[in-house]
Amino acid sequence: MSLPKACNILIIGGGVVGLAIARALRINGVEDIVVIEKEASVGLHASGRNSGVMHAGIYYQHDSLKAKYCRQGSQLMQKYCDHHGLKVSRTGKVIVAKNYHEVSTLSDLYDRSKKNGARVTIIDEKTLKEIEPEAKTCEKALWSHDTAVVDPKAIMEKLATDLKDLGVVIVTNCRFLKSQKNKKVSTSKGSIHYQFVINAAGSFADVVAHAFDVGKTYSLLPFKGVYQKCRQNSSVSRVKGNIYPVPDLRNPFLGVHFTRSISGDVYVGPTAIPCFGRENYRGLQGIGIEGLSILSSSMRLLMTNSGFRQVAFTEPKKYLHYFLYQDAKKLVQTLNYRDLCKTLKVGIRSQLIHWPTHSLVMDFLIEKGEHSLHILNAISPAFTCSMSMAEEVVNHYKDK
Repeated sequence: MSLPKACNILIIGGGVVGLAIARALRINGVEDIVVIEKEASVGLHASGRNSGVMHAGIYYQHDSLKAKYCRQGSQLMQKYCDHHGLKVSRTGKVIVAKNYHEVSTLSDLYDRSKKNGARVTIIDEKTLKEIEPEAKTCEKALWSHDTAVVDPKAIMEKLATDLKDLGVVIVTNCRFLKSQKNKKVSTSKGSIHYQFVINAAGSFADVVAHAFDVGKTYSLLPFKGVYQKCRQNSSVSRVKGNIYPVPDLRNPFLGVHFTRSISGDVYVGPTAIPCFGRENYRGLQGIGIEGLSILSSSMRLLMTNSGFRQVAFTEPKKYLHYFLYQDAKKLVQTLNYRDLCKTLKVGIRSQLIHWPTHSLVMDFLIEKGEHSLHILNAISPAFTCSMSMAEEVVNHYKDK
């Protein structure tokens, strides 16, 4: 499709956040919306490569945007799936402790969950065996009743179809190039005038924001999430739902875990390996000139941020089967070395860094510009939160 010469709302990015925002605006009566997406179809990056887990709001500080959006976002997404006949697996999630020290963190997670309105229960080993027989824990575990799993690709396809039916124009193969004067942007398909622009560009949201002179103290750093799949007929292929470790709450990564997908396959992952391209899914793919800048940024964080240093020292070795296996087997009763096999399932999580403090930003960040709004750090649980976040963006737009 060709690019219109002008529009009311221009949304940059055809991931789940961009499409959810377009849908919410349209439902609220906003017309003349254009979404531009640099790829040949929507959802080819973080949204389509998502694990599909609908988070319940367990991990996040009560005053955070993640906590604010998560529970309602999960409900809205599941309702959307039910309405359109898309599969939802409501299996819940168990968070298991590997040692006595982690049992105390379970109590902290329980307290956070309750503040955020999530339905959780502290359970003993006997109850864990009834809920998730393959999981193991040290004394206690946390049972999240409302965690669910969906099919991200099916949702993306349905959202795109719905938007077209609602009159939203989606222009693919259209890359944002630069912001120009007089409310105009330049793209690979020409220029377009707008009244208001919304940046939902995912891994490139910082680049787009900087072009609008917004968020210049922040930039995104990519981390690669590698998965392996459990072989059919292995004991772990019988995992019912989701088995997660107790996370390090100082970092925004949840750790390698087991998830039964909508297809029925059980995956283990993802890792959180620093990588050298925003789309560096395998080998040298997606590594360009920016790779040198990413390397330089990683080295700066290595020297100044202890949390990043821990991730940088522990995660890269999980590229190797043995180390991923060693991490995963701590969560389950039995895991043999050959129970896991390689898969093409890989995702990139672009983590926002605040450079004045050399810190990893733990929450979503929504920044206002002149005639623009920028969704930065749309990391997990952004897929879960997308529809409730979209409602907030509608409010921002109305108050502009």
